Amino acid sequence: MSGDTAVIIPAANEADRIAATVKAAAALPGVDLVVVVDDGSSDQTGRVARAAGARVVRHSRNRGKAAAMETGAEAVRLLDEDGTPRHLLFLDADLGETAQAAAPLIEPVREGKADMTIAVFATRVKLGGHGLVVRLSKEGIRRATGFNPAQPLNGQRCLTRAAFEAARPLAHGFGVETALTIDLLRKRFRIAEVEVEMAHRATGTDWRAQLHRARQLRDVALALAVREPVVAQNLNKLRPRR
Repeated sequence: MSGDTAVIIPAANEADRIAATVKAAAALPGVDLVVVVDDGSSDQTGRVARAAGARVVRHSRNRGKAAAMETGAEAVRLLDEDGTPRHLLFLDADLGETAQAAAPLIEPVREGKADMTIAVFATRVKLGGHGLVVRLSKEGIRRATGFNPAQPLNGQRCLTRAAFEAARPLAHGFGVETALTIDLLRKRFRIAEVEVEMAHRATGTDWRAQLHRARQLRDVALALAVREPVVAQNLNKLRPRR
């Protein structure tokens, strides 16, 4: 099969897992390009990814997941200038060898049956949090579009180039998945959920994990506020008066 799909992997301080993720992604049918966006890592993420066979683009400072996704997609676009645009498969850096199970995400897009696929992990990893961010995202998507996603924050997604461009500019940071789903459904793009045997590192319960979830909550809430006037009005009421 000739290459028609590029894998984009946003990565920040993932030197311990990125090599396995890159190698598994590169072996997927139809994938002929793996781009790792080193989002301001302080470890050897970029060097390890390059040694594993990826093309690496580096941010000098951490700019967040959405910015890394846009940087990776732009790198692919530049390489596609003289040919047919590749499909874009976004994968998390910590998937390791389980990235080899991503092929079912590509197939509906390749066959013209979906404009974006969203992974549903068949095996759920126990999370350290209480699902507040997931519930917020799921309920926000349902209110905005009527769609009830199984795993609304799952970052493993395959899109056509046209769908990706229609969703730009992407929502900030960890709000990107929630916004992608809402924006594409509102623009009549077709979304399919696909069950896959993949898994990433479980989030813990230490202060770093709690800070990560707080950032997720903030970014998802902001993405929803922009897309739901009622939410925006309620947030404005909570802001102190000057």
